[in-house]
Amino acid sequence: MAGEIPPAQPPPGPPARPLLWRWRHNPLRRRTDSFHAWLGLGVLIAVLALAPVAALVAAKTARAHYEDTARHQKLTRHVTTATLTHDAPRHPEPGSDEEKHTRYPAEVRVVTRDGLERHTRAEVEPGLAAGNTVRIWITADGETTDPPLTPKEIRSRTMGWALLAAMGVALTGAAAHAATGLAVRRRNLDDWDTAWARTAPRWTTPT
Repeated sequence: MAGEIPPAQPPPGPPARPLLWRWRHNPLRRRTDSFHAWLGLGVLIAVLALAPVAALVAAKTARAHYEDTARHQKLTRHVTTATLTHDAPRHPEPGSDEEKHTRYPAEVRVVTRDGLERHTRAEVEPGLAAGNTVRIWITADGETTDPPLTPKEIRSRTMGWALLAAMGVALTGAAAHAATGLAVRRRNLDDWDTAWARTAPRWTTPT
């Protein structure tokens, strides 16, 4: 239909910049733009080079630590038979799947490697009556404890520390690049203020 008003169009967005615009030769490129670009490339290369090294060092250190810990635990802990001195609480839903995975703290009696009788607390199945026995891990003093670290747990913790080390290098590089970018932007603003201070009188002084 002649004379029909076209529908309103959304305002244009900011112009797209090429990925490598800081390296392209153009009259508006500042030295700080080029510096920031090369710095970013340097940080990226450094992160790619240092992250695997940091992960390897962290993995070797963590593995040695946890292997020593496991050896110490095997020497100072042992599994023994404990006798309940009181009935364990009963689960509110007997026979349910939840009951099969629930454990309650109960007082038990154990004998240490030195032949001493000790009382401690252990996690036992619901409804277990006094006099029943359970197998638990205890320390040399007769206190309930966890089993020594397994090879699988050592591998898992080692991989975790290696991943954290690599992420730490990456985050440090990103923070350094961001901080440098902020400093560059402040430098650009100072330069613009200086340039405008020289140019403003030419625009505002009457001829």
